[in-house]
Amino acid sequence: MKNLKSIALALVVVLTTATVSAQTKKIDAAASTIEWVGKKVTGQHNGTVNFKDGALVFKGAKLKGGSFTVNMTSLTATDLSGEYQGKLNGHLKADDFFGTDKFPTATLVFKKIGAKSANVYTVTADLTIKGITKPVTFDITVNGNTATTAFNVDRTKYDIKYNSKSFFESIGDKAIYDEFELKVALKF
Repeated sequence: MKNLKSIALALVVVLTTATVSAQTKKIDAAASTIEWVGKKVTGQHNGTVNFKDGALVFKGAKLKGGSFTVNMTSLTATDLSGEYQGKLNGHLKADDFFGTDKFPTATLVFKKIGAKSANVYTVTADLTIKGITKPVTFDITVNGNTATTAFNVDRTKYDIKYNSKSFFESIGDKAIYDEFELKVALKF
């Protein structure tokens, strides 16, 4: 009986030390940033959109998961001001682009994470925009209580086809490129 208790105690100690529990670190939504750049034949526009909430999941020091919700109604151009900024913001929030009345949030959920190098991970995630979910892959760098990434998104995969040369061949210099760029800085 004494041997059985010793074996059971040893097994509990081994399992306890071998299993490192996952730790969820919520982002500081106000201090975290998303910057976007959309390009067209005749130039580009840039701006920001805000996080609603989000978190990264770690097991020990290793990144193991993440999920984020973006407040699409906060979408704004920062390269314009006044009337022109208002017009662009209104158009970006309209059904031609992100349809924020019907789809006020977008989400990103990590599905697969691989270590690339020290503190750098390759992530495949499900990105949902306008109720449409598609995979995206990007590298993310984690340093202390911050993480950064930059990647491109093909807007046409989310039914955002306005002035896309892929759908309107004779659009000429009114064409807007299909991919937009995102630069993300997380603080948690």
